[in-house]
Amino acid sequence: MVADLVAGSTVAMVIIPQSMAYADLANLPHIYGLYAACVGPAIAALFGSSRHLATGPVAMASLISAATVQSVVPKGSDLFIDYALLLALLVGILRLLMGLIRLGSLVDLLSVPVIAGFTNAAALIIATSQLDKIFGVAPSDIEPHMVGVFDVLWRAMNQSQGSTILIAICAVAVMLVLRYHSPRWPDVLIAAIVTSVGSWYLGYGGKVIGVVPAGLPEFKWPMFSLDAAVALLPGACVLTMVGLMEAMAIAKTIATESKQEIDTNLELYGQGLANIVGSFFSSFVVSGSFSRSAINFRSGAQTGFSSLVTSVLVAFVLMWFTPILHYLPQATLAAIICLSVVNLIRVTPLIQSWQVHWQDGAIGVITFFTTLIWAPNLQVGIGLGVGLSLVLNLYRTMRPNVVFLTRHSDDMLGPATLDELDPDLKVVIMRFDGRLYFGSSRYFEDRVLDVVAHVRELRFLVIDAGGINYIDATGTNTLITVIERLKSAGIEVHFSRIKEQVRNAMERCGISEQTESRRFFRWNQHALEFIGARIAHEDSKPPDSD
Repeated sequence: MVADLVAGSTVAMVIIPQSMAYADLANLPHIYGLYAACVGPAIAALFGSSRHLATGPVAMASLISAATVQSVVPKGSDLFIDYALLLALLVGILRLLMGLIRLGSLVDLLSVPVIAGFTNAAALIIATSQLDKIFGVAPSDIEPHMVGVFDVLWRAMNQSQGSTILIAICAVAVMLVLRYHSPRWPDVLIAAIVTSVGSWYLGYGGKVIGVVPAGLPEFKWPMFSLDAAVALLPGACVLTMVGLMEAMAIAKTIATESKQEIDTNLELYGQGLANIVGSFFSSFVVSGSFSRSAINFRSGAQTGFSSLVTSVLVAFVLMWFTPILHYLPQATLAAIICLSVVNLIRVTPLIQSWQVHWQDGAIGVITFFTTLIWAPNLQVGIGLGVGLSLVLNLYRTMRPNVVFLTRHSDDMLGPATLDELDPDLKVVIMRFDGRLYFGSSRYFEDRVLDVVAHVRELRFLVIDAGGINYIDATGTNTLITVIERLKSAGIEVHFSRIKEQVRNAMERCGISEQTESRRFFRWNQHALEFIGARIAHEDSKPPDSD
């Protein structure tokens, strides 16, 4: 209990300034960040499975929320807040439905290259979106986003405010010093306090938060419009997938150290209900936070009660302490956001993806640049990345690796290309490393016909099925066709290393009879020994006399 009180209090000291910064990133009044920080942590902790996952406003979800709503209604319009709350409701419903029908595994559609490309681009977009506040210039309304960034930098060369830049540098310096020398201290809160006191004492002329309304969020039905829901749905789907990926990555990372079992579907319940309930109390989209979850864990949290403590303390601030937030500089919030997204920038996964398969690396790079170019329409980048990954995966399953095995000088079986096979061979082993289904059946048949055409003296074809872990109706029909064609050409087909599920499927189609022209062997060597005996026996027979 004491450990949870300490951990919850520590997270609360971080989430208060962070949530206001993320509300600003979501193009919402700062008070809505506190509303989200008050409701989200408690609901997610009550229904989720992780003891340490700290839910609330996060940079990525805030950016996507702003981009999604801004694509439907203009920023600053009367409907902007209503649509942001409706988006939170849609995200909550989608996550809850995924949990109810146990579709948490859908997050696996986000491959590592796509995630790396998207998060790196999003981190740059988030950081550059704060440049106007750091330099003290008016924000740019030019799209696409990167063109607006150059506009801000151009104006900052002549119009920037030195005091605003100084505040931002001071905030970053305080957070970095505390982060490396006193990691248990709430660096974000201390930076906010230091710059707020300096702002008040020195009569800082830059932008500050100003008046923050006091009081808890009121229960209110989110505005619902079918047209609005349909328009927001693509962004809601992106938020659902990205938020789930982010939350599960955080929960599993901490669970590795805490030895806790994580249930993906329970986390979907928690994250879904946090957004649904939150939307009725003026909360925009929330998700799991890596930095606050790490603080929660390091502070000794034992149960989800720590998140309840966090929500209660934020509620206290809302009721009685909002006046002290008046002098918090906007530049400090911008610095908090920029420093928070540094951990999102990771180039190593993209490099590793390129080293493994250049196609994977290319998809990551394409996702990165597409997300940057199309910002603020972030769903274009991640949608293209997922689509390319699925197409590439489909292509790979349609053209799996095919290896021909032959004896080398050391009398061991080794791989060989088709051109390296001796045309006078009587026996060829063909290994098919992939699923034999409707997408790859024709490719399998073509490779068999290539062998028959190249090896003119072929009498025995051994199909090494060790790499075939699935076969469908089209695949079995292809096998039947291949066996019959080769039989008519005087070529026997045998199978080795076949998996039980594949063999069972073949048996149901009548391909399992142990005849002289078709047998199943556990190993390639067994097949070769059997065929060798057959050839020796046939060669020992006297030739027929006329």
